[in-house]
Amino acid sequence: MAFRKRNVAVGLNQNPPGSNSAPTTIPSSGIRPSSLRSQPVTSTGTESLDDILGGHSGLSLGSSLLVEESGTTDFSGALLRYYAAEGILHGHVIHLVGPGQAWTDAWIRELPGVVEEKSSRKAEPVAGDDEKMRIAWRYEKLGKAGERVLPNRSAALPANDLRSSKPFCHSFDLTKRLVIPPDAKINHISIAPTSRPLDSVIKSLSRSLQSSPAHTIHRLVVPTILSPALWPPNTARPEIFLQFLHSLRSLLHEYSNSFTCMLTLPLELYPRTSGLVRWAEILSDGVLELTPFPHLMDASNSLVESGGARGNDEQPQGMLKVHKLPVNTERGEGGAGAGNSMGDDLAFTVSRRHFKIKPFSLPPVEGDQEAQQEAGQITKKDVEF
Repeated sequence: MAFRKRNVAVGLNQNPPGSNSAPTTIPSSGIRPSSLRSQPVTSTGTESLDDILGGHSGLSLGSSLLVEESGTTDFSGALLRYYAAEGILHGHVIHLVGPGQAWTDAWIRELPGVVEEKSSRKAEPVAGDDEKMRIAWRYEKLGKAGERVLPNRSAALPANDLRSSKPFCHSFDLTKRLVIPPDAKINHISIAPTSRPLDSVIKSLSRSLQSSPAHTIHRLVVPTILSPALWPPNTARPEIFLQFLHSLRSLLHEYSNSFTCMLTLPLELYPRTSGLVRWAEILSDGVLELTPFPHLMDASNSLVESGGARGNDEQPQGMLKVHKLPVNTERGEGGAGAGNSMGDDLAFTVSRRHFKIKPFSLPPVEGDQEAQQEAGQITKKDVEF
């Protein structure tokens, strides 16, 4: 007759007494499991952008995001600054690629500051020891007598779970400037004026990733790659640029639990019809395209005035197209079928205080009072006779 303990579940895999294996945890700040699977994700600094990344509510570690922008605007630069500022607030290592130390220092000084939350509620006085419990009269002396005192659960939690009350994604204000903490980890990678300028970027990243502790999170920021204003002309050669993307993809796979990157590419100089950009999209895990509205379509135009705006919402400045999302599930699509807005037309709004992505819709047909009322163009008083 076989005996077993009653308090042990059948089929439970137990580690032997001398085993060193331990359950994997997420030790770093700004990292949490995906809402679809256990893949750890981090925030891009833009909450509306996190929501459209395959339903994972963040950018998966080990993934790259390529943001393309047509025209001469720099809306993608705001996304990059949010991405870098979010990493600094969580203590991540920021690798910024630029033409020189002075340029990168000036770029860091332009990072947006955190929005100050104003609470209207007044501070409540701290309850004293002699305050009576309000639940029931028979529990009045429960804590005083020392009987059945509830245990302190926070003492039993591991040190990794006792984190500061930092939000996963901060709210930034473009009119303010981020105060860089003295212990911020910022690695300035200068573009070397050599025949292969991108090799120095890969070498600097490899050294930093190898020498850092296992739980350190790294973020690579590459503004306007291939732009002749920042990069040498030979950078756009396919044998140089594509080799850089291959090497970067290899580092992302090797350090898939501690490394992410975001790059921006000007489509005005390198259109999507070119083979160089097509291969860049293939070698990137996620690809977004920002298409600002033409200058002729100002606020007086009905399409821009009502497209995607409801009531007192701010007017969008352009359209956002999602060409590719990081694939993190066996079903593919990067979890795109899990209730995100991949099938909707998206617009982006860049105001003085935030960058927001929301669905875009055409204005209601003239005469459709119900649709116009939902859009905020007319009120109930206008409809009443």
